[in-house]
Amino acid sequence: MNCIEIKDLSKSYGPVTALHRVSFDVERGEVFGLIGPDGAGKTTLYRLLCTLLLPDTGSATVDGYDVVSQMDKVRRCIGYMPGRFSLYQDLTVQENLEFFATLFGTTIDEGYDTIRAIYSQIERFRNRKAGALSGGMKQKLALSCALVHKPSVLLLDEPTTGVDPVSRKELWQMLLSLKEHGITIVASTPYLDEVRCCERVAFLDQGRLQGVGTPAHILERFASVFNPPGINHSGNGEIASDNVIEVEHLVKAFGDFHAVDDISFAVRRGEIFGFLGANGAGKTTAMHMLTGLNQPTGGTGRVAGFDIRTEHEQIKRHIGYMSQRFSLYDDLTVAENIRLFAGIYGMSDDDIERKTDELLEKLDFAAHKHHLVASLPLGWKQKLAFSVSIFHEPDIVFLDEPTGGVDPATRRQFWELIYDAAARGITVFVTTHYMDEAEYCDRISIMVDGKIKAMGTPAELKQEFNQPDMDHVFTHLARQATRSSD
Repeated sequence: MNCIEIKDLSKSYGPVTALHRVSFDVERGEVFGLIGPDGAGKTTLYRLLCTLLLPDTGSATVDGYDVVSQMDKVRRCIGYMPGRFSLYQDLTVQENLEFFATLFGTTIDEGYDTIRAIYSQIERFRNRKAGALSGGMKQKLALSCALVHKPSVLLLDEPTTGVDPVSRKELWQMLLSLKEHGITIVASTPYLDEVRCCERVAFLDQGRLQGVGTPAHILERFASVFNPPGINHSGNGEIASDNVIEVEHLVKAFGDFHAVDDISFAVRRGEIFGFLGANGAGKTTAMHMLTGLNQPTGGTGRVAGFDIRTEHEQIKRHIGYMSQRFSLYDDLTVAENIRLFAGIYGMSDDDIERKTDELLEKLDFAAHKHHLVASLPLGWKQKLAFSVSIFHEPDIVFLDEPTGGVDPATRRQFWELIYDAAARGITVFVTTHYMDEAEYCDRISIMVDGKIKAMGTPAELKQEFNQPDMDHVFTHLARQATRSSD
C-alpha cells in the first residue's frame, strides 16, 4: 500500500523549472531516498509535500490526503526536518521540544515513546540553548522535534549535513529503528553510505525524474553522477620546507572545560593539511585561534610568521577563510560579492576588475556575473566562496567543512580548485566530514577530546592503525572519545 503518491508534479519559479512532471510512489513503512545533484529539485519537492508550496500542475497525496485540498490533515501527519537548521537557537533543548509539541496539541510525555531512542541521548542537556549544541546534537534535537507528535510520515532534507561520520551512522541507526513504529521515511542525502541504507531511491536531475529503484541499481546506472572518477593526487611537488603554521602547546579553556587541550603541530607552505575530528572535538575552536577570531588561554602559535596572540590583525591580511555557515552575501550579486571581499583584502580597483573577469571565466560563471548569489545552487556558491577566499592570493586559506551537503561531482570539482591553489603555493588548512576527501590531503591530524590523537599522511595512518581506509581510521579514533560531542 502506498503512503505517498506523486503524479505529474510540476513547479516553476518564473522562467526556472524546478520540477517537471515528476511521478513516483512511496510504500507505507518504506525508507525511501531522494537523491540528485545540487539544484535537482529535491527541496522543492519536499516543500510541495509539506504544503509549504502549491504545485503548478499535477497532484500529490500524503497518507491518503491531498496536499492542496487537505493540507491541514497533511500537516498533522508529517514530520519535516528541512535542510537548514530548523530550531530556535535562543531556546533551550527542552523549550524547543515543548514548542513543537504544543504546535501539534500534544506534550513531550505523550510523544516520548517515539523519540526515546533519540532524545534520551541529549536529554541531559535539556537546559542548554540549541545554538550551543554541536552539529550532531542539533540534528538529534531537530529530529526529536519532528517526531514528538507521532507523525506517520517523516520528511528529511539532508539531515546529516555537517555531522561527523560516527554521529551520522548513529543517526541513521535511529532512523532505521523508526520502522518499528510504522513511520514512512523519505530522506535526501549526498552521502553514498546513507543512500545504501534506503530500500529504494528516486534520482532527480534538473527537475526531472531520471529513475527509481534500489540503491545498487540507481548508483550503478548513474555512476558518472554519484561515483565520478577519483582525483589522482600523489602529493604536491611544490610543498616548501618552511612552515607557515607553527603551534606549540596551544590551549583554549572555557572555565574548567578545555575545548583545545595542549596541541602542537606545524604545517608547511603549499601543503594540503586535513584537520579532522568528531563534532565537539575542538577543531573549530582551534581554527578560530589560528585565524585571529579567538585568543588562546595558553601556548603559542604563529601563522604566516605572525603571533596569534599579538598580531591577529596582520594574520587576517595574509589568510583566506571560508566558513561552514557564512561566506557570501545572498542579497548581493556574484560580482558585488567579489568586489566587496576584494576591497576588504585591500586590492586595487584595477586588479579587482581584471581578476574578476579571469575568475568568472575560469569558473564558467560569466553569464551569472549579475545574478544574486541566493539564486545559485549550493555547489556553485561553495566554489565561488572558495575562489573569493583566495582572490587576494593569501599565504594560507582556512576551509571549515567547505563541501558540506554538496553532491559528489561538485565536490570533485571543488577539490580540483584546492589542488590548483596548493600548486600556486597557497597552504590549504581544511576540515571535512567526508573521509574520501581526507584521502586527498597531504597530511592529516585527528582530534579527540581536544587533543591531537594522530597525525601523518593518509597511508601512514592507515598502516599505523591497521585500517583499510580513512573512514575506519576516523571511526576507530573517534569512538575513543570520553566527552560528549556537545
